[in-house]
Amino acid sequence: MNQKHLLKLLDLSGDEIFEILDLADRLKYERRHSIPHPLLAGKTLGMIFQKSSTRTRVSFEAGIYQLGGQGLFLSSRDLQIGRGEPVEDTARVLSRYLDGIMIRTFAQQEVEALAKYGSIPVINGLTDFCHPCQVLADLQTIREYKKSLQGRKLCFIGDGNNMANSLIVGGLKTGMKVSVATPSGYRPAPEVLAFAKDYPEFSWVEDPIEAAADADAVYTDVWASMGQEAEQQARAAIFSSYQVNRAVMASAKPDAIVMHCLPAHRGEEITAEIFEAHANEIFDEAENRLHAQKAVMALLMK
Repeated sequence: MNQKHLLKLLDLSGDEIFEILDLADRLKYERRHSIPHPLLAGKTLGMIFQKSSTRTRVSFEAGIYQLGGQGLFLSSRDLQIGRGEPVEDTARVLSRYLDGIMIRTFAQQEVEALAKYGSIPVINGLTDFCHPCQVLADLQTIREYKKSLQGRKLCFIGDGNNMANSLIVGGLKTGMKVSVATPSGYRPAPEVLAFAKDYPEFSWVEDPIEAAADADAVYTDVWASMGQEAEQQARAAIFSSYQVNRAVMASAKPDAIVMHCLPAHRGEEITAEIFEAHANEIFDEAENRLHAQKAVMALLMK
């Protein structure tokens, strides 16, 4: 992998994404068969959290430990960055202590600044713009269930948020067809749509039934992400017809899988019936956060 950081999937080539996925598959196999892989023995990962987390924190902390290293949980409440220290100063200081930084925050610019001013690998654990680690795990999961990504159709239904942005980029760069259904006022980011316009395999529509037609994988996310709680009631009305339910799944292929980055709000973006019918896929997807992120750390921090 030629990249020094994982800031967004737009920075990676398709070959680099497949390199991560192949290593993730290997590490998953070794984990399942109790084969140790201390690829990062003696390395330390600093984990900065300005947004709360379940899967990101546990998977990164367990992952760095399984690779032979150590993870440090760094809450913004405990760091000087939470009291106004410039991100460029934080980056230069942490670079003297650590071997890598994972940050889960709001602004993409903060992640980019850490990488610019620091001298160690920076991994984007989530921003309002993108969620590259989640989508790497998603692609790993689709490939496990469908044996390949090339020519498979991925459908996303819901808000054109960080998940939609990263799924579009990751799906198209790995040879998938990608369809997205959002309300007109909630489209994916202009930067992502500008990227996707060069791919005839991409489509955006307002009708979720149309988007799901012949899909191999149907993906959804919450209607109000972290930081949007005050909009919950208004968004519930706007997105009420963007639910993954029987009608949507009837439009997809009979063997389509369902995916959700979690946490899920059953009865909102997905019915409890559909969620439970596809729980194996959803929780395999959650598990693959561990393996995909271990691959990212191993490639960047080795």
